[in-house]
Amino acid sequence: MTRKRLDIVETVGRNAKRYKTLRIWISNTVEDQAWQGSGLSVDSFDFTPSAEPSYKVKIEGRLLEDGQEDGSEEYTQNSDLVVGGGAAGSRRQSSLPTVKKQRFSHFFKALNVDFDRTRSRAASDQTVEWKKPATVNAAAGAEFDEFTFKRSGDETMNITINLHRQEDPERYLLSPELADIVDMPQASRQEAVLAVWEYIKMMGLQEDEEKRNFRCDELLKKIVNGSDVGIIPNLNDYIQPHLRPLPPVSLPYTVRVDEEFHKDPQPTIYDVRVAVDDPLKAKLVPFVTNPAYASALKEVVAMDEQLATLVSAVANSKAKHSFFTSMSQDPTNFVRNWMSSQKRDLEVIMGEATRGGGEDATGDDWRRGGKDSVWTSSNARESVSVMLAKQPTQASR
Repeated sequence: MTRKRLDIVETVGRNAKRYKTLRIWISNTVEDQAWQGSGLSVDSFDFTPSAEPSYKVKIEGRLLEDGQEDGSEEYTQNSDLVVGGGAAGSRRQSSLPTVKKQRFSHFFKALNVDFDRTRSRAASDQTVEWKKPATVNAAAGAEFDEFTFKRSGDETMNITINLHRQEDPERYLLSPELADIVDMPQASRQEAVLAVWEYIKMMGLQEDEEKRNFRCDELLKKIVNGSDVGIIPNLNDYIQPHLRPLPPVSLPYTVRVDEEFHKDPQPTIYDVRVAVDDPLKAKLVPFVTNPAYASALKEVVAMDEQLATLVSAVANSKAKHSFFTSMSQDPTNFVRNWMSSQKRDLEVIMGEATRGGGEDATGDDWRRGGKDSVWTSSNARESVSVMLAKQPTQASR
């Protein structure tokens, strides 16, 4: 039971990840464009400030379950997945099983939008940026599946949506020098250190006398500042300059404001590969953190002791049963054999027996020499070695 629990603890602490598909829909709507019209006559004037043409961009993301990567997940222009999104959304949510899903913002720590400055002089002023709150409680309450922003404009605009990934533990982009050693372009700090250490062991570069040092080949010299010898405890310092932030996930999108496009608008869809926790981890954690484990372990130990006592009692009962059964079948021979056995044991204990096994050393076998005699056996050689080893001790006494 304890061994199995240790295996579960090791599995939970391994921080295994699985990869799923995050599907992202990007769309836009327009308001007060010239082709939409305001319903006024030609001779009328509209002085209201709300007549400025604008567009609204919506970014929506959903984590696809296994088997949905074939496009079975449909996009709705008015999504009702957001909590509190109306009666229709409430009815749909009530019909679904209560499974906690990770939302779109869970996988990213920041989002910003870059506008094409060549198409608009005011693009530099149209900043769109979101950052995840630093505190855990605030971050959990601020999670969302949909991000929307509105800007003024009456021209088609190219934008780039940059999504900065949230990794735990944080992953880095490795420099070409380090990537050649560990054979992977991205890794966490722990993975990079472990991969370099495995490379040192595989190439046999660890020094024999000083185990803390290792010899540097041509690849290792590139990360150890050209030195011929490196120190294993300093591996973390060696790889630190070769860790770079991961590049954001860049999603280009064209904001269309023309009438032809909005007769039948279609969203732009991207599939992004994201890392999620192994679903088995959530099921294994209760086994590790269960407070009843200590009391259950005490009960198991007590049961083991009771079981050992019962096994010993059964063995004693079996010996008694065999003893009395043999005596009842042939009392005379049984008592004679038993007395002979007891006499022999008493002689051995008192040191009165000539040899421990009852052998007679005056026979012909003990007098015969040669390769096949008893004097060339391993027992004889070991006995002579023991006697020779004891002689100096006896002489010193």
